[in-house]
Amino acid sequence: MIKTTNPYNGLTIKEYPMHTDKKVDQILNDSNAAFNDWKSESIAYRTELLSKVSELLLERKQNYAELMTQEMGKPITQSISEIEKCAWTCDFYVKNAEKFLSDEVIETDADESFISNDPMGIILAIMPWNFPFWQVIRFAAPTLTTGNTALLKHATNVTGCGLAIEQLFKDAGYPKGCFQTVLTDHEKIEEMIADERIQGVTLTGSEKAGKAIAQLAGKHLKKSVMELGGNNACIVWEDADLEKHIKTMAKARMQNTGQSCIAAKRFIVVDAIYDKFVSAFKEYVQLMKSGDPMETDTELGVMARKDLADTLEEQIRESVNQGAKVTYGNRRKDNYFEPTLLEGVTIGMPAFDEEVFGPVAAIVRAKNREDAINLATNSKFGLGTMLFTTDIESARKVVGDIPDGAFFINEMVKSDPRLPFGGTKTSGYGRELSKEGMLEFVNKKTVYIKT
Repeated sequence: MIKTTNPYNGLTIKEYPMHTDKKVDQILNDSNAAFNDWKSESIAYRTELLSKVSELLLERKQNYAELMTQEMGKPITQSISEIEKCAWTCDFYVKNAEKFLSDEVIETDADESFISNDPMGIILAIMPWNFPFWQVIRFAAPTLTTGNTALLKHATNVTGCGLAIEQLFKDAGYPKGCFQTVLTDHEKIEEMIADERIQGVTLTGSEKAGKAIAQLAGKHLKKSVMELGGNNACIVWEDADLEKHIKTMAKARMQNTGQSCIAAKRFIVVDAIYDKFVSAFKEYVQLMKSGDPMETDTELGVMARKDLADTLEEQIRESVNQGAKVTYGNRRKDNYFEPTLLEGVTIGMPAFDEEVFGPVAAIVRAKNREDAINLATNSKFGLGTMLFTTDIESARKVVGDIPDGAFFINEMVKSDPRLPFGGTKTSGYGRELSKEGMLEFVNKKTVYIKT
């Protein structure tokens, strides 16, 4: 059985029986059978159904948001925003799918030659709990619209969300087997990746999970996309407009109670503005309201699970043992973790080297701009970096020095359906969203014709 629990009050929400081996095999058969018909449907028909998904998301956003908040503790206003973003992404692909998937004509000595973007088959998605709808929709919307079918293995603590998304696609009119949620364990996932009916696998999750799934995908020669953890740097140069941007910086760390791969985790602040930054950041964080995530004025909810809070507590403890200082917060009660500021963070501490998944801001003092860039890029992760400055020309010059998948100037790193999203180094490979994401799971077939 799978049991979901409300992290705010500890109450059991629901229990679900895991799928038997026979049921999983039937799900695979249904998905495979659906693909044989779905791949031949017109893009216009597929986008018509996707448009219906968008409509239903908005119609049901309060119910979906409440389910999300109950299962993983996200503040309700952020849950509603997540559903709205899912609908926006569907609308983006409704508008652009035909253009993205059109044949690309190439001039050769043939009478006609082009690249055809053909669907591959069943794509397995292994998704995390922190954005239970968004992570799934940003995969499913483009992947289904290319003509693939999709299977979802969701995090067990958001099983209700996973099943709700399956029902969403059914209610939108998608044929049987197009999108299905699998309730199974990691051992069965290994068998599924090996199954010849599965043609590709995508995972959003931790570095550890990514390495395990990427290894399996490689072993069985399956195309894979890995969107993994991050240790994003927020660089603050001495000319940053704190009055204008401190709210954005704080939100970049504390949104979703700090449980985001693209959150600003290391604040690398030039010495000349360090004290001013810390004062402004602390002042803003103190004003953020913690409490019941179902209340609309709550800005900070609870950690999604006890073990996550335990890990966060240990990372802070070890960093303090190595010389860091807690200058605000660090009080915990059950799954609630108070927003925390760690100063004196240096290379080698967990707060600098590891992904710290919670409402903890690690603040690092840099000598100057060059030192700040060097510190920011001193990481095994490569998901995203943000830089705050009024000197845009100098900021442009360091774009090439940032080896991450994204570089945001005077804004928090965030995903946008119009732009590719993904990382480098141990933050993974491949891209989601935009045209690039839509073409990850297609067979780019060369077609060459002589009459």
